[in-house]
Amino acid sequence: MVEIHSRAILFDMDGTLVDSTACVEYMWGTWGQRHGISLADILAISHGRLTRDTIREIAPHLDAESEAIALDNAAVTRSEGIVALRGARELIDTLQPNEWAVVTSAPRALAEARLRFAGLPIPQCLIGNEDVRAGKPDPDGYLQAAARLGLAPDDCTVIEDTPAGILAARAARMPVIAIGTTFPESELLGATWVRDFTQISFNPAANH
Repeated sequence: MVEIHSRAILFDMDGTLVDSTACVEYMWGTWGQRHGISLADILAISHGRLTRDTIREIAPHLDAESEAIALDNAAVTRSEGIVALRGARELIDTLQPNEWAVVTSAPRALAEARLRFAGLPIPQCLIGNEDVRAGKPDPDGYLQAAARLGLAPDDCTVIEDTPAGILAARAARMPVIAIGTTFPESELLGATWVRDFTQISFNPAANH
């Protein structure tokens, strides 16, 4: 069991709070077929990153902004296979509104849709891709979340599932826990590792 003593938890969404693997792979696979790019090549670089950043890297000849907007908009209505990760709702239910936030590479409309599809509440503080100057591994999203909660970076613990997200948390100087949904433990950069949320508890009082 990993006990969190920070004043707030900052969650990534896809692959962390929400298992959206089937939906994400369907959307990227369909897009890749249209442009002659394999799903495997896309998934090798896409996890945890902004859609537009993935497209810029894998298909620099395309208009990344317009392609990303179309892809993300199409994903908003797809609920197939989207579920909360084991223990996610139970952990969130122990938190006060000012004790958690979501920081995601998805646009806010998509993030809110997936949280609802998974039966999870919408946090008061949700940082989407419209809110950041640069996506993960840039720390901007996590720093913004801490500021909106009125907290210093080291008052927050991040929970992530990808190397890009872990690097963003570390760049923000926040402790980070890696959840083993998307990558094997060996690829999660030595972050404290858990299998799912049943192995995490929140006890902020222990730090004060």
